[in-house]
Amino acid sequence: MTEEPSDGTDAAAAVLRVLQLRGWSIAAAESLTGGRVIATLIDVPGASAHVRGGIVAYATDLKTTALGVEADLLAARGAVDPTVAEEMAQGARRVLRADVGVSTTGVAGPDPQDGHAVGTVYIAVATPETAIVSALALSGTRDEIRTATVQSVLELALNLL
Repeated sequence: MTEEPSDGTDAAAAVLRVLQLRGWSIAAAESLTGGRVIATLIDVPGASAHVRGGIVAYATDLKTTALGVEADLLAARGAVDPTVAEEMAQGARRVLRADVGVSTTGVAGPDPQDGHAVGTVYIAVATPETAIVSALALSGTRDEIRTATVQSVLELALNLL
């Protein structure tokens, strides 16, 4: 029997439990996941006690205008970059006044983007204490890559918290 890939609901519930213990809130800055991270968190009953909200900055310029990612960084490296992911997470914390910010940026496909292969993804988590970025090399369909990204960023947040 094969195990079905998780949609992130269990990880979301675990993240919210830890946030409750710490008295913290969370916000998301999303690109390739298009709001799925925040939707997964909100699917958990009681999420409103700790979820501040999310910003879907799908267009590159919104990463600057909505989240404060440095325009020069985006011009030099593009949106699929570990530093961009970290700045997005920090931007979510700052703009949405949350204790924890999570972010997703990458290439879900079907085509490569800015020299990056499909499945190249960067996720980040920022807290008042630290920030961490993780590089993912995912495979599968566009939907499978997006689903795996949601699961991965929630697991990264859980591990950091």
